[in-house]
Amino acid sequence: MLKKNPASADTRLLHHLRGVHWSRQRLLAIASQLSMLVITIFLITNVLITLGERRLQEEWAVQRYSELQTIGTLLADKISFQQFRTQMFSRAEPLRHYLDTPGHQEEQRLQQSWQSLKNNIPELMDIAVYDASGKFRLASSGNFGNTPLSKTLLDSIRSIGGTDIYTSNVEFAPVEDRLEPYQLQMTALENADQSIRGYLVTYNSVSQMLQSIKPAFSSNDSPLLLLDDQGQLYAGATNLDPLAGIPDTLGSSLRQSYPQLWRDLATNNFGEFHGEQATFVYLKIPLASASQKDSEYMLLSYIRNEDISVRFAQWRNILLVTAVIVTLLAALAMIFAHLFRLEQRARLSSILLADGLFRADFGCLLVNESGRIICANDRAADILKQRQHEVENRSLQKLLEQDQQWYESVRQQLQQNKVWHGEVQLQALDNIVLRFNIRVVGEGRDGYALISFEDISELKQVRQDAFLNQLLSDSAVATALLTPNGKLVRVNETFDQLLRLDGSLDHTLSELLQNDLDNQWPRIMQLVSTHGVWQGQILCQDKRPGCIQATLKSYQDSEGELSYLVCTLERAANVRELPGPRIPHRTKVMPELEDLENFFNAMSPEEQQHSCLMLLDISPEALLSHMSEIESLESRQQQVETQVLNDLPRGYQMANWQLGKIAILVPDSDAINCHNFAAKTLENLGQHGLADGICIGIAAYAPGQTIQQFLNNAEVALKRAKQSGERNICQAFTRQQSS
Repeated sequence: MLKKNPASADTRLLHHLRGVHWSRQRLLAIASQLSMLVITIFLITNVLITLGERRLQEEWAVQRYSELQTIGTLLADKISFQQFRTQMFSRAEPLRHYLDTPGHQEEQRLQQSWQSLKNNIPELMDIAVYDASGKFRLASSGNFGNTPLSKTLLDSIRSIGGTDIYTSNVEFAPVEDRLEPYQLQMTALENADQSIRGYLVTYNSVSQMLQSIKPAFSSNDSPLLLLDDQGQLYAGATNLDPLAGIPDTLGSSLRQSYPQLWRDLATNNFGEFHGEQATFVYLKIPLASASQKDSEYMLLSYIRNEDISVRFAQWRNILLVTAVIVTLLAALAMIFAHLFRLEQRARLSSILLADGLFRADFGCLLVNESGRIICANDRAADILKQRQHEVENRSLQKLLEQDQQWYESVRQQLQQNKVWHGEVQLQALDNIVLRFNIRVVGEGRDGYALISFEDISELKQVRQDAFLNQLLSDSAVATALLTPNGKLVRVNETFDQLLRLDGSLDHTLSELLQNDLDNQWPRIMQLVSTHGVWQGQILCQDKRPGCIQATLKSYQDSEGELSYLVCTLERAANVRELPGPRIPHRTKVMPELEDLENFFNAMSPEEQQHSCLMLLDISPEALLSHMSEIESLESRQQQVETQVLNDLPRGYQMANWQLGKIAILVPDSDAINCHNFAAKTLENLGQHGLADGICIGIAAYAPGQTIQQFLNNAEVALKRAKQSGERNICQAFTRQQSS
């Protein structure tokens, strides 16, 4: 039974697995891993360098901002001291003698005193005296001319009052062929009776003040700029080497040269700005008197990004060297790990190959030439419902409980084809069905049969159930499975023949049945979702005379969502031909009044002549008093529609007129018969507890009326019905009298 070539494919495979072989897939894996390693190390190194430089920038910004605060404080203190000094100048003895007894000698003595002050105070540019009307009297130099004081300046000093010091905004003055920023400080000179006898004005150089405060910076080479609130440059370091966009001349505007930076400066009082070439730190400080409109100025400093990179160069080199070393070590570790796994896999491949056959999800048996089971895995014992040691050393024929004839046929097929596939039913194990795959390996005494099998009892049962369901679906009732939007999924043969599909499922139910089913499909789905089932009679087309009784039943999934619809169609007999009482007819509820108008216009003039319109109002004031939400009214309207729809005769059409109002077109009737139908409708609603507060207005059709006029007449009757205290039904007799 067991015959095969000695050099079998399994033997060659075992010999092949004993060595270490670098396959193309593994080489590609190593290459991809090394590439990912290099990319990862590169990205991490780049991120660390960027974070380091950003950290250095932040440290510089914090330090520089602290320095700007110090400079701002020193500037404020210096201006306060200058104000005190100006006040002392105004009280000096030489100035008092000059004002009391003006003369050449007193003027010379005052000039010598002022010149001594200018020599000892570098930022003091000039001192001048003006009379009470603002006219120039005397100055220590001619740098600022002899122009009288402006009326605005006099008004400002007078508004301060007393001997307080007025400090102006920073302005420019030409001194020795260059522009010099300065600040003007002025105080009033008063007589004994506190009348003004004149004004003392001092001019202080802003650039000299900044130079005297500049040592507060950690580095004297750090740029320091003074800007006003319009971005105009008033002062800067003498060794300033500005960036592109940074103004390099006094009076130029940062607002025009670097608008991105200026927007950030204009909207914040302090902060930092990271540009493409440098990092900027700024702080707003007040320099002029509080009465000045533009008294705030901006201190601005920056450091170039390339300077940050130079400062971080040492750490960058350390990071790069570390990254290279880590990359090499990680690459070596990765290659050694692959080599170790290959050698380990080569040693264990033969064992894993044999053992893997017995660790599968299906049962596996190893049978010798005589048909006795040598080995069985755990899954085989579970399927056969025996212990593993009980399965082993047993005859395969006795284990499977098959007769000798079956055993011999399997033996013959194995001798011919080396393989056998088949199914076996075990009666002793609850008639379970097993699918067997037997393959012969080796020859003679060294040969064996490898048997794999699995339990297919559930698959058999599913096939049987499917067969029975198919037989059940092939009934005389047309049945179809639909999606929630009405598309066909499965149909039986009766359904296919009834609607003449010819095996095509590329249709929807509304398309097949027509009869304006598209417009009423949302309403039908709402009823199916609410009640779980919907039934209705649908008028058929010419190709399918008669009427079809349709039933839709919902199927919901585990989450409660509508999943499928089961539709059955049956030919319904004509209601008018049936003896006995009228069978309730379920027709559609037209969602829009336009649909009712189209239906009315499609009627013949004779049918229109003998038609009435009935309006139901389910939302009177008495009822709304205990209905708190619109959802409650919609729910009540749906209940009334459903009940009226169940009792509505054939040919009657119902439509949603407004929220809380329903329109019903009553064909082949007059006002009296329509009144009787309305009374019966109220009675039926009362039996279900739905008639409370409902009013009905009735109108008969008059020739030449439009549907809107028809509705207006019915609405008049509805208003009268609301005023009636009896049955809440009123008619509007609007038929034209024949002449």
